[in-house]
Amino acid sequence: MTFAIHTFGCKVNIYESEYVTNLMQESGYKMLDWDSEEEADIYIINTCTVTNEADKKDRKLIHSTRKNHDSSILIVMGCYSQLNPNDIDADIIIGNKHKSEIINLINEYLKDHHKIIKVNDITKISFEDMFINRFLMHTRAFVKIQDGCNAFCAYCAIPYARGGIRSKDFDKVIDEVTNLVNNGYKEIVLTGIHTGRYGIEKHTNLEKLLTELVKIPNIYRIRLSSIEVNEITDGIIDLIKNNSIMAKHLHIPLQSGSDAILKSMNRLYDVNTFIDKINHIRKEIPDISITTDLILGFPGETDENYKETINTLNKIKFTKVHTFPYSKRSGTKAASMPNQVDGNIKKCRVKEVLSLSDKYELVFYKQKVGNIYDGIIETRKDNKKIVITSNYIPVEVDTKIDNNEIVKVKIVSVNDNVIKGEIVE
Repeated sequence: MTFAIHTFGCKVNIYESEYVTNLMQESGYKMLDWDSEEEADIYIINTCTVTNEADKKDRKLIHSTRKNHDSSILIVMGCYSQLNPNDIDADIIIGNKHKSEIINLINEYLKDHHKIIKVNDITKISFEDMFINRFLMHTRAFVKIQDGCNAFCAYCAIPYARGGIRSKDFDKVIDEVTNLVNNGYKEIVLTGIHTGRYGIEKHTNLEKLLTELVKIPNIYRIRLSSIEVNEITDGIIDLIKNNSIMAKHLHIPLQSGSDAILKSMNRLYDVNTFIDKINHIRKEIPDISITTDLILGFPGETDENYKETINTLNKIKFTKVHTFPYSKRSGTKAASMPNQVDGNIKKCRVKEVLSLSDKYELVFYKQKVGNIYDGIIETRKDNKKIVITSNYIPVEVDTKIDNNEIVKVKIVSVNDNVIKGEIVE
């Protein structure tokens, strides 16, 4: 039998889709491209529910897949499934537990073709162990070390979709990363829903884990997917500064540059604390790239609050700002807040911040012209070869060198945020 899989959302979803793909292939299923002209026997959609727009994309693909492949088995899993299991027209619906049981669920469905909904109370589950030997769709390997979140930011539905904090056993993380390195993967991206809180329920922490991971023989690079500003310890900064295995890049969500809005969001820091930490990191690691997430148009965000955010961005000068208009999520505190911001105002603010982000991204890249970095060869979807540097610069190169090879690249030009480079000996 054949299957195709489509993934929405974050790096955790990417990891879990790769895991499911491995399970399917190990059980004898043949993988097809999602857009293949050949009809697959099974279509799997791994969903995201971080915004209303994400929900719309989920629903649209579910509907079109059911309509265009009505004789195939449709499986929908993930965060949207967890929150909306009874609203989904699919044959098998899996929440954020039981993905590791997908083969058994398919076999159960094939017996009588009765619809299966496998969604549990997400607040009462343990970490679902997954172990990946190979990645079919990525040069870099992802390892999910943590799941769930206890922060309950006022805008966020993810704690309801993913449950509370739970972590992969320390030794199992070491084993999985070691196995991937032995299988030829050079860069490992550590990911989770709240990665910086890794291990707190197991009396360990992220700093201790990183300290052991960098000791793995033949490991080339470790990259953190995201971390909160108040979870970046001096020990983690020292590791990034002094150990070449640690990527010189941090993604640190800001969410707002206004203290009033941060408080309303239930974010546990203020603007000055955030700026002080960024300044300290840059003093210790001058070549580091720091990117962020930002939500605009949060309920009650006035023109003055927005100006404060712009002022904060101009002080910090992130390499890149991933910017989102506030999206009302049912069941969250912010959904019932007064002074919801008009949609057109949100669009205007997002457009302005994206332009500002492009400006500072270009400044960061142009500062690096002439620098030589090492990195791994990857092929993008447009078939262009790139080298991702330690500080997360995507350098286009003209080369026939195979993917996953480590090379040195000199940045020679930057135009419209397209970075060109040359392979050097």
